[in-house]
Amino acid sequence: MSIKERDKRYIWHPLKQHQLQPESLAIVKAKNCILTDEDGNEYIDAIASWYTCMYGHCNDYIIEKAYRQMQQLDQIMFSDFTHEPAVKLSEELIKILPQGQDKIFFNDNGSTAVEAGIKMALQYYFNNNEKRSTFIAFDNGFHGDTFGAMSVSGLSVYNGPFEDFLIDVKRIPTPDGTNENQILNLLKNYISEYNIAGFIYEPLVQGAAGMKIHDSNGLNAILKVCKAHQILTIADEVMTGFGKTGRYFASDYIETKPDIMCLSKALTAGLVPMAITSCSQKIYNRFLSNEMAKGFFHCHTYSANPVACAAAIAGIELLNSKDIQDNISRVSEAHRNFNSRIKNHPKVKTSRHIGVIFALDLNTKMERYGDLRDKLLKFFMDRGVFLRPLGQTIYIQTPYTISDKQLDKIYQVIEDSLEIV
Repeated sequence: MSIKERDKRYIWHPLKQHQLQPESLAIVKAKNCILTDEDGNEYIDAIASWYTCMYGHCNDYIIEKAYRQMQQLDQIMFSDFTHEPAVKLSEELIKILPQGQDKIFFNDNGSTAVEAGIKMALQYYFNNNEKRSTFIAFDNGFHGDTFGAMSVSGLSVYNGPFEDFLIDVKRIPTPDGTNENQILNLLKNYISEYNIAGFIYEPLVQGAAGMKIHDSNGLNAILKVCKAHQILTIADEVMTGFGKTGRYFASDYIETKPDIMCLSKALTAGLVPMAITSCSQKIYNRFLSNEMAKGFFHCHTYSANPVACAAAIAGIELLNSKDIQDNISRVSEAHRNFNSRIKNHPKVKTSRHIGVIFALDLNTKMERYGDLRDKLLKFFMDRGVFLRPLGQTIYIQTPYTISDKQLDKIYQVIEDSLEIV
């Protein structure tokens, strides 16, 4: 019996309607940018397996560092102990994080990194006997699947059944270079009417919304208003972090820096799960007290897992290398050239790129999870490329190590797919 047939007996997959999509493809091997299924078919991983394996799958350097760590210290609870990999990772992260990030809090995944950030913001005011319970967030943002993260997300396809159970959030449009005054007026109205604790945002690129890129000057203006009204700012860089936008973090493009940052995905190069919520010294200080209850009582069993920390340190070392930085520039330039070629195609409504991220919107209406989307997904896979459309958006976010030949194949398959739309 094949793996995919055995899978159907017991496994419930995420983001899947099993009655309509009964089978999942069984992958048995991954190396650099290539996925191999149980029948020996190969696929270029054009989205780095949800933007995680940015240095390529099963990167030898990262595996070696993790293997060495496994032989010395595998897991230890992080409430009462510390260890060299966690300390070293924190030191290396602080070197590359935007100015003002001073403390590192460890989590399990992107959703829990956001959850911790939301709780930090709420308790920051609670510890000072201030009642602030409302958040500001962008329309169509996505921040994860735990309850706090769902609350600040704006995609109803994920949140619909849970809307009655979420925290209070007021939404504003993303800045596009023309609507700054409108957004700021709406923001100021919210500030006058509600006790706003924080503003959470995906800096520059909204991933799950379809790799939508917004205006950095407009975002900076929003952040300045928030700072002026003592509203904590939370940058969700789970998707954008670690070089994907062409800089270490998307926040590096923006003058006003966040109070809190959420990191995961490429943090551990896709090898093992881990996440981090970083914050300023000001926020950390608000939790210092002779009262035990004013501490931050949020914990995960695998917080700061030593093996995950070792993988993350190795990933940062690669990110800092000339080879990876050159590759980021090379892929960015290739996207720029492809965009020039494809943007005027009659089937393309809009296109955009930043760093290693490229996206186009098809000039047709599509369900986020519908027949045409499934048809496109099959078209790509049949031609040996793993691309996962987000509704009418086709996007690329490859590992930095992808070859020019593999990039050309991805571009050609996308062009060919326009004929079936």
